[in-house]
Amino acid sequence: MSTGFERDRDEFSRGARAIVVYPDLGGSSRDAEARLEETAGLAEAIGVVVTDRVALRIRTPRAATLMGAGQIEELAARARMEEAGLVVVDGSLTPIQQRNLETALETKVIDRTGLILEIFGERAATAEGRLQVELAHLDYQSGRLVRSWTHLERQRGGFGFLGGPGETQIEADRRLIRDRMARLRRELEQVTRTRGLHRERRQRAPWPVIALVGYTNAGKSTLFNRLTGAHVMAEDLLFATLDPTLRQITLPGIDKAILSDTVGFVSELPTQLVAAFKATLEEVVSADLLIHVRDVAHPDTAAQKADVEGVLADVGVSETTPRIEAWNKLDLLHGEARTELLDEAARRDDVVALSALTGEGVDDLIRHVADLLTRGHQRYAVALDAADGAGAAWLHANGEVLDQHVEGDRVRYDVRMAPAVHERFLSRQA
Repeated sequence: MSTGFERDRDEFSRGARAIVVYPDLGGSSRDAEARLEETAGLAEAIGVVVTDRVALRIRTPRAATLMGAGQIEELAARARMEEAGLVVVDGSLTPIQQRNLETALETKVIDRTGLILEIFGERAATAEGRLQVELAHLDYQSGRLVRSWTHLERQRGGFGFLGGPGETQIEADRRLIRDRMARLRRELEQVTRTRGLHRERRQRAPWPVIALVGYTNAGKSTLFNRLTGAHVMAEDLLFATLDPTLRQITLPGIDKAILSDTVGFVSELPTQLVAAFKATLEEVVSADLLIHVRDVAHPDTAAQKADVEGVLADVGVSETTPRIEAWNKLDLLHGEARTELLDEAARRDDVVALSALTGEGVDDLIRHVADLLTRGHQRYAVALDAADGAGAAWLHANGEVLDQHVEGDRVRYDVRMAPAVHERFLSRQA
């Protein structure tokens, strides 16, 4: 079934030449070069060839075009020289600004929201992911209506023509989009209910859930693979992972924990995507522990942290949820910068410096996670028959055996475990 989203994506064929523009409006804590680098990376993630990068200082934003006439002329000349058919604006454009810029530049123009939606559309691998992306795209496009939406009439299953006498094309398009969005929301509600049932089932079992969160390309999937032995796609590519992945891991003193790898966040993440992906991000909301993976080698690492924290707050993550910062990509730091970072990490009890790529510091992270998750554990005295090897193995697998000694045909164990796990042990013996 064809969608407007798929039709729009046809315009972004791999190999298309593009110019990336960062409109510097002032007041941003981010480095202009870093923003251009990130946006170029986003464009390249869908196969666009970035031929030029331009930072424009905009003192007074224009309602019609955002930028001034002289800046538009400069961009038009660059586009002709580079033979670029696309201009990517690293910011938000109103529908009027986008249309006027396309007319003035004689190229296709896309803003940051549209670009991120393009990437999500290409990367969505599951039925749920595709539903979420299409819903977000329709929400975005509802304010940028064009005549190409009439193909959605085919999805109405023979209900006849929408437009009565005198109904304008825009009104018909708007109704088509609204109906399609309502249908997508119903399907996503079913997905949310199913995911909620799975979550309730996991919560009934005494297995903690650990969620990896962080800025896109911070190394979450590389760390996930390192911790689980899985083979989730992990490349030096923005939004390499989109759909969430859950795996079982074993930690010291914990026989089983669930580790979740989530979609990466990005600055100015479109509100349409935050809303559409709320069902996926509920895994983060309900997690027992968050590991915030940060790329400490990136020049904007502090701003990236703020962006991630903002999205977590938007989706309803409690400030009281325990969290650890994994300062990743330690292998890219050398000399004084590396020493200073290691010293700072050593002074904090909520930070572990590591390299998910080389494995350096990962064991420290595992111990730190285990310590946090077992903080509420209690000590229990347990006596088993000396011949009960299965019982002894269960204690070692599900708790931390602190001491043991033999008394005749019985073995007494001093074990530290969660109260819920101790209840499981008692029910096993019953």
